[in-house]
Amino acid sequence: MFPPVPLNAVEFQGVSKSYAIYKSPGDRLKELLSFNRLKRHRDFWALHDVSFEVPRGQTFCIIGENGSGKSTLLQIVAGIFQPTSGTAAVNGRVAALLELGAGFNPEFSGRDNVFLNGSILGMSTRQIGARYADIEAFAEIGEFINQPVKTYSSGMVVRLAFAVAINVDPEVLLVDEALAVGDIYFRQRCMRKVHELRARGVTILYVSHAVSDVKAIGDRALWLDHGRVVDLGDPDRVVAKYLAAMTEKDTNYRLIHPARSAASAAASSRGSARAPEIVETIPNIDHRFGDRRAEILGIAVLDELGAPLHLLDPASRIVVRISVRAHAEVSNPIVGFMLRNQLGIDFAGTNTAREGCELSPLAPGDIVTVDFHLDLPELYPASFSFSPAIADGDLSAYAMCDWIDNAISLQMSRSEQQIYGYIHLPCRVEVNARLGEAETEIVENRLG
Repeated sequence: MFPPVPLNAVEFQGVSKSYAIYKSPGDRLKELLSFNRLKRHRDFWALHDVSFEVPRGQTFCIIGENGSGKSTLLQIVAGIFQPTSGTAAVNGRVAALLELGAGFNPEFSGRDNVFLNGSILGMSTRQIGARYADIEAFAEIGEFINQPVKTYSSGMVVRLAFAVAINVDPEVLLVDEALAVGDIYFRQRCMRKVHELRARGVTILYVSHAVSDVKAIGDRALWLDHGRVVDLGDPDRVVAKYLAAMTEKDTNYRLIHPARSAASAAASSRGSARAPEIVETIPNIDHRFGDRRAEILGIAVLDELGAPLHLLDPASRIVVRISVRAHAEVSNPIVGFMLRNQLGIDFAGTNTAREGCELSPLAPGDIVTVDFHLDLPELYPASFSFSPAIADGDLSAYAMCDWIDNAISLQMSRSEQQIYGYIHLPCRVEVNARLGEAETEIVENRLG
């Protein structure tokens, strides 16, 4: 008689985790050798009374600011840490993609680390060997597979780590922001693989600041703030509340510290051309690339009166405001953005060159703010992200200075009318009248 298979892959019941923080390394030794056990540390609680269940085959996403306890939670699931209080149960083989390079010996070659990681996960040398070709093919690092891992770039480490994690038949896969290091091509391959694993019934715990990913793949989402559960449930609802809270927090900071923000901005642009209104907030960075001769300072989505939007309304007018600063000469600046839907598909985009707006050359320190006034069509009520960019050149040939993937995401509210597909096209309907006898005769003559 076999024992019943647990319905939940992961269960947390009242889990709390604390770390001892010492002022100096010597205090740790003094506390250890103290006869009366005099406390020489303070307790830092990374998690407070966290409870949740992840059924088998579910994709469970965890969001929150840096330092909210997301990584600690995954490390407890992986068995790296034990809870200070409460219980944590994990049922199934766990493959983890946590800190960059975690589990890799930098002195070993990539090939040696593949076999080492597989062995740690309980696989035999023969089993690993049978999967090695697939791991090598997915990683796509070429001859570097035979070189020490210490010679790898961060992107190559992630490629190999992800290739190993998905090919050891995990029942529970943990992913902690690791994919943000990879390039766009590899990241898209990874996301397709994540969808394949979901279809196969693999349980996935996914930590990410990319809220578009959370809404695209998550069955449920957990929002942590300073180690405490703020919300748990449907990803669209949890993400919307999280983004609204982050926007409110940023607004409150600017109200409390207006002089500091103004002084900082003035110091950074003294003696240079400066835009009248500057956006200096980038809510999210999934991936960023470019030669950085100029950089995106911030992006905001506003209504017609200039107020920040927390929700997009169908058939409304919005302003996408992008501020950029030059660090070197940019002779032909082009500022624009790409709009993506919740599946990560490039839905629409534009830029100053495409719209016939020629920007003046930028000198080091110059700041320019561009407003894109858009008439939104009626779109399916999903999440849309804006990816801003600045380049140097023209539409046929340009050098990318700075691109930020999914810098800001907003939810589209529901239209009063049903949206079939992704978009409702502006349409005029007429009832086709019966042709008169004269017109009918003309048509018949033309048809022979």
